[in-house]
Amino acid sequence: MAFGADPHPVPDGEQWLTYPGGDGPGAGKHVVLIAADQEYRSEQAMPMLAGVLSKHHGFHCTVLFGVNEDGLVDPTLPVYPEKGKESEFKEHHIPGIEHLAKADLVIFFHRLLTLPDDEMKPIVDYLDSGKPFIALRTANHGFRGKLPYEIDGKKVGFGEIVGGAFMSHHGNWSRDSTRGDIVPAMKDHPILTGVKDIWGTTDVYRTFKEGEGLPEGCTALVHGQPLIGREQGGADNPDKEPLPVVWFKNWKTSNDKEARVLHSTMGSAKDLRNPGLRRLVVNGVYWGLEMEDQITPDSSVDYVGKYEPLDSGFAYEKLGVKPHPASHYR
Repeated sequence: MAFGADPHPVPDGEQWLTYPGGDGPGAGKHVVLIAADQEYRSEQAMPMLAGVLSKHHGFHCTVLFGVNEDGLVDPTLPVYPEKGKESEFKEHHIPGIEHLAKADLVIFFHRLLTLPDDEMKPIVDYLDSGKPFIALRTANHGFRGKLPYEIDGKKVGFGEIVGGAFMSHHGNWSRDSTRGDIVPAMKDHPILTGVKDIWGTTDVYRTFKEGEGLPEGCTALVHGQPLIGREQGGADNPDKEPLPVVWFKNWKTSNDKEARVLHSTMGSAKDLRNPGLRRLVVNGVYWGLEMEDQITPDSSVDYVGKYEPLDSGFAYEKLGVKPHPASHYR
């Protein structure tokens, strides 16, 4: 198949980005990536991953962003109403969210969103479709409340679907980094093919109470060891045991379909400079789509173009984080 011969399923738009695929194992498959967090620069990370998946692996990709009232990609939007001004709080907005209906797999990277009902519906419809998805970092607390999604009369939270939500920072936030250690018993799992030397500048998330573990049905692939400082190869934090940072599970929908789910609590834009973590996510796309027989240890996960992500954090002016049109991130 010639590059780009299979039409991209999403039309070009000013508020999202499309990346045509073509030659490669992913030809004809469509991956939607959602960038809507306010701390870890998903607005830079998701276009980078879309470039890798489309150029090197053949997947059609679409990146959807959280935008402000002016239609600009805006990672500075508040997630909580100001005290005493609750009536002035504005809902978030993800243009193009209806294109989830055309996705074969979704990568979620969002945080504490409040979306209108007509934008929540395509998300819930996708989650209940039985199609696979990947959730990165803050996605496990991607919404402020429960989803408008019920199974057996009980409302379901996004954290329940992915296998755990953020409870606390397991280590020193914005000071510790994380070494990812592959679980020995899982070293031959397809998602870990060719994956090595995982490290990132983010700290480990705790998603379950001390003395407990991942929920039933979750299988850990990588444990995160908190390190002192933010240099790869740094010393272990002696007061912090490793906790799961990457796991997979199946999500059973309201119609008893089963969706493959991969979650990584690592995954900031700077974490994804690490080739091992980047390969893990790319392999996860293949695994989610039941294409694990086409995973190879030496497939390219190189950047397509320049990738210089800004630092994580909320000091937006200091960090140079400000609203931009979607085209800024291509």
